[in-house]
Amino acid sequence: MIQALAISSSTVVRATVIAQRTNSEEIGIIKAMMIAQLKEKLANGVAHFIFIKKNGEVREAWGTTNPTLSAKHINGRGESRENFCTTPWWDCENGGWKSLRWESIVKVF
Repeated sequence: MIQALAISSSTVVRATVIAQRTNSEEIGIIKAMMIAQLKEKLANGVAHFIFIKKNGEVREAWGTTNPTLSAKHINGRGESRENFCTTPWWDCENGGWKSLRWESIVKVF
């Protein structure tokens, strides 16, 4: 039996960027799939995830990009964070927009 996994072109781009940053194709693919899962959960409600901050600290977070929950905080200006190889999210705990570097994701619940 042949099994196949269909992934989007944006997940392939993320996997390539992460693989270059971590020097590992396997980590690139795994983390890109985690980012795809996170983006879906962020868009559909509040997502629970763990990532490593830029200063090396491990952070457990709850965030969203769901328009129902974050629309009043969107001004519609600026360049997409995806162009900087990060994923934006509204921090439900601290009340502000944050950006998650793709290679820093650890776990999505």
